[in-house]
Amino acid sequence: MINNVQNPAPTLDVVFSKPTKNDGASMWELVSKSTLDTNSPYQYLLMSEYFSDTCVVAKENNQVVGFITAFIPPNKPDAVFVWQVGVDTSQRGKGIASKMLHYLLTSEACQNIKFVEATITPDNKASQSLFQKIARDFNTEITSSEFFTEDVFPGDEHEEELKFIVGPINK
Repeated sequence: MINNVQNPAPTLDVVFSKPTKNDGASMWELVSKSTLDTNSPYQYLLMSEYFSDTCVVAKENNQVVGFITAFIPPNKPDAVFVWQVGVDTSQRGKGIASKMLHYLLTSEACQNIKFVEATITPDNKASQSLFQKIARDFNTEITSSEFFTEDVFPGDEHEEELKFIVGPINK
């Protein structure tokens, strides 16, 4: 288990950092090649520019191969909401997603964070496993509950989103 850990060492040749607005397009391109919900390119530019302290990019040879978009909700200063985690197919199975989350949680911006929140569809077992691993790594609890039901989404193409909460996290 990883407890009270500083930023864990990146996987060989993969470097973690805060994104810049120049990374936004690469983040969007990574998503557009995946099964993740594709937001507008503008959203990734905004996250990289205005929320860079709570976002992460993983780069190999200066190319974005993974990212996390996240923010601290204004009414929950002890929580970080992870909006999206993307990992290029070339990096899958290397633990990049959990290493990026550890990097984020040990960053200066998250020094007062006690909870990690995310919404995950019931069929997204990979994301559920990722947050279960984070709960194990920090020796804490994980809960899930109904959050955004199918009826609140426009059209009938979006599955419900369950809210997962990991914490309290002791770093």
